[in-house]
Amino acid sequence: MKQKVFFKTFGCRTNIFDTQVMMSSLKDFEVTFDQNKANIVVINSCTVTNSADSTARAYINSLKKLSNNPRVVFTGCGVWTKGESLFNDKKIDALFGHSEKEQIDTLLKDTNRFYKSGDLKHIDNTIIEKMVGRSRAFVKIQEGCDFRCNYCIIPYVRGDARSYKEDYILEQITRLAANGFGEFILTGTNVGSYGKKQPNKKDGLAQLLKKISLIRGVRRIRLGSVEPIQITDEFKEILDEPWMAKHLHIALQHTSEAMLKIMNRRNSVKKDLILFDYLASKNYALGTDFIVGHPGETKEHWDEAIKNIIKFPLTHIHSFTYSKRDGTPSATFPAQVSGDIAKKRLQELENIIKEKNYIFRKKQLPLSILIEQKKGNVYKGYDQFFNPIEVSSSIDLIGNWIDIEKYDIKGDINVSRFE
Repeated sequence: MKQKVFFKTFGCRTNIFDTQVMMSSLKDFEVTFDQNKANIVVINSCTVTNSADSTARAYINSLKKLSNNPRVVFTGCGVWTKGESLFNDKKIDALFGHSEKEQIDTLLKDTNRFYKSGDLKHIDNTIIEKMVGRSRAFVKIQEGCDFRCNYCIIPYVRGDARSYKEDYILEQITRLAANGFGEFILTGTNVGSYGKKQPNKKDGLAQLLKKISLIRGVRRIRLGSVEPIQITDEFKEILDEPWMAKHLHIALQHTSEAMLKIMNRRNSVKKDLILFDYLASKNYALGTDFIVGHPGETKEHWDEAIKNIIKFPLTHIHSFTYSKRDGTPSATFPAQVSGDIAKKRLQELENIIKEKNYIFRKKQLPLSILIEQKKGNVYKGYDQFFNPIEVSSSIDLIGNWIDIEKYDIKGDINVSRFE
């Protein structure tokens, strides 16, 4: 009998894709979704904050309490920050870096303790034909980042920006589409940098999106987070295409000019607002990242940020209080903001965006929904604006696309019926 492997994935969509690569690369092992039945547990770690490291360590400690006593194998971004100490303290049985994940079948056959961190220049070659446990397909199009924001450790654990070959991406999506996937989320460390280093490409991302749209079976394309400066004129030309999800996540990180400089960001509030107003005129739902309580954030900076955020036509936000990340410039900055103040600011920000999202949904726009799951008699999915919806129906809707004209707004979710 084959040994059973359980994958525990922390962090972002890129990690979700990396786990799918590992699953697809297993030949002599069996994937299990029950850690209590696993012979081996593979932890795909996140290390974006110190707390992310703590979460992974806590999970590792919890595995020691399982009666099946699985072998613990560690991979992901945490390899480059806490991997060595976890290995030396014998908290884990083996460790390998991102560049080694396609060799997972061979690595897991090695019953000895091993430490193979690999390098930060690798690009995968594995073609995934299915996404285990997913209704929408995540496809990684690039790796690494050339930006050096003061708070961020990711360029140091993912490497510099590098793009997957176009033929590889198109083949990947062609196979997934042939297996029934219709919605594709393009992901990476810095998605908007795709193709920037390739010759003769004015905007590699816009050109890639156009080619993906021509693949049979592709109904909708979503993007991971992009930077404001990466929304080019060529990209704007595809905004009205029917295959574009009407939701863009554009990383602002803050709306105080002074804080953007402290963070070593490349965007500016004035230009960002012009861009967001333009995208909103195209009827796009707009999300962003926002760090609250970064070192140096004074009351004056916060008041400026709130004054500006009210002007932005935002509908979604991924906001969080600053968490120190050892090894980054921000971790050494003075003027740390107290946790109580940061939490109050976070709540103020989220309340503003929640109200903006409610107003957007009140427009009663026609919705195109991919139904992803069922709980009880209610089906759940996301519309083109990346708003969740619950649909009551006597019809089996799992995996189907439906169009809805009318819906009720219930708190953070839309509700409708389909017959």
